[in-house]
Amino acid sequence: MVAGEPVLNEIRPQSKLSVDVTELVLRKFPNIQPLPTYLTPRPKLGRVSLITDSIGKGSLFGGVGTALIFAAQVANRTSSTLRIVVRTEAPVPKNVAQVLDAYGIKLDHEVQFSFVPVRKSDGPSASEALASLDIFPGELFITTSWWTTAAALPSVPRASIFYLLQEDERMFYPFGEERAQCERVLRTQDIRFIVNTRLLYEHLIDSGLDHLRKKGRWFEPAFPRSLFHERTRELAGKKRFFFYARPNNPRNLFLLGLAVIDRAVNEGVLDLDQWEVLLVGKDIPGVTLGNGNNPQRCEELDWQAYADLVGTIDLGLSLMYTPHPSYPPLDLAASGAVVVTNKFGNKKELFDYSRNIICADLDVESLVQALREGVALANDMETRRRNYSANTLGTDWSRAFNETFDLFTSNV
Repeated sequence: MVAGEPVLNEIRPQSKLSVDVTELVLRKFPNIQPLPTYLTPRPKLGRVSLITDSIGKGSLFGGVGTALIFAAQVANRTSSTLRIVVRTEAPVPKNVAQVLDAYGIKLDHEVQFSFVPVRKSDGPSASEALASLDIFPGELFITTSWWTTAAALPSVPRASIFYLLQEDERMFYPFGEERAQCERVLRTQDIRFIVNTRLLYEHLIDSGLDHLRKKGRWFEPAFPRSLFHERTRELAGKKRFFFYARPNNPRNLFLLGLAVIDRAVNEGVLDLDQWEVLLVGKDIPGVTLGNGNNPQRCEELDWQAYADLVGTIDLGLSLMYTPHPSYPPLDLAASGAVVVTNKFGNKKELFDYSRNIICADLDVESLVQALREGVALANDMETRRRNYSANTLGTDWSRAFNETFDLFTSNV
């Protein structure tokens, strides 16, 4: 769900010479070095600056898309310009336009782009040396991860920082240096937090981040019907099965999911004469299921192509080894599909979103049994459509953020 994950370097001896402590930390945590800034006079219009790693085509789904939508809404509500600050690769403006257009969001004022590269430990290049960020009094900053927040904390007024928190980011790491750095940022008392979903908000408070009661607000994501809806299916064609496949994102449990699908195929839960299997995600290796079936791989889809595909799905499997429900189960349910996902902590069931979402314990047997139930529900069109009609998923991003905007005017 987040804007990206930081590049964490191993500490390796460079020579027999001693290394300055600051340099040693930089080698390990290049992304959290203070953001280089300089102060300029305040212009007529205010500005909202969104700080993220990348807005490249492969980075736009889930958390980055939500961050763009949120920042655009804040800019419009505060009658400000929007500036997108990226750290790992030069910005591609058309990618932002694609996301906002897909959701029907129009900015009232201009959008600006800034590239402020993360300084590597071998010293800044000529271009990096010139890359500093102009800021002015009253500017608002939306950070999108613990590391972009860590970089902003020493560089801009803390009261101006709004941390869009879309996962328990401590769960990205084993107990060690990275987790400790993340925990330090999450426990910051004098910034404000916007948390993606009530489930995640309640989990974070229960895990010891009690200051979020005062300093945070939660929102539920929206799924506009113009984008997420059922598409026409071939009546005589196979039903379509969707697996959210991201092998390089450990919390999506790629190998466990494949093992579940393979078992379901071998046991006849997924009859490949009746079901077409689609692996949807990024960096997906070629795999073989059952007695030699090679599922179709769908990668690098843009927003419209992804929504068009999701609208043709009958049953999905999407795993997330964290408290957040993640987007694919909600995308699928919002588009008329049945979907199986896993339980985790206070994520015990997701019926508050849709009765077409089935949650199972995180083991192969339980997930295969949930797929068996999912197949039955996907084939029961009357119940499936009744559940779809009763969905409580939001459809308006502007309304989704209503409860969070008081943080932008409050003095907490």
